[in-house]
Amino acid sequence: MLAQRGYLASYRTTIGAEECQLRRDLPHDAAAQCVAVVASPHAAEGSVVEQCPEAQRLATHPGVGPLTAMAFVLIIGEAERFPCGRQVASYLGLVPLEDSSGNRRPLGHITKQGSSILRFLLVEAAQVTVRSLPEWRSRYFHLMMRRGRKIAKVAMARRLAVCLYWMMRQGWDYQQWSKFGSHAGQPGHRHGVQ
Repeated sequence: MLAQRGYLASYRTTIGAEECQLRRDLPHDAAAQCVAVVASPHAAEGSVVEQCPEAQRLATHPGVGPLTAMAFVLIIGEAERFPCGRQVASYLGLVPLEDSSGNRRPLGHITKQGSSILRFLLVEAAQVTVRSLPEWRSRYFHLMMRRGRKIAKVAMARRLAVCLYWMMRQGWDYQQWSKFGSHAGQPGHRHGVQ
């Protein structure tokens, strides 16, 4: 029994090292695929997106075009590997850098860990979404007055990334997602939307 555990432990470490290398290379491969999709002549037609149902669903969100939807699908991969939207935002580098020590917790600029291409596309898509949806516009202006324009743009891009993640994970289009919405803290919705 112990010999089997030792064998499994060494097997897991071997697989773990290979798996870690694949995970390190994954964002670069996905970014290369995304650049190839952008550079292809069929990208403008949208024929590449027509082959991907997830990208079609994500493109139903206001402000998100076929290019942003396809890049999100390629770089995120399977949505089930992230348990929550916060980890997706961290994976994309849209969370603030933290340099905590003792009781202090100063937050800095964004970490910029993930794909810079997808971060750029999300910021651009978030700006279009802010112009087209009144609730996003009011939130953007509130943040802009408090924190500044640049921070507000990144915050809206993070919100868009989390929204796209949940749409992708649940298999919903924008209409289904907006119908469900967030009813937390509102009276009459104690047990969720029925």
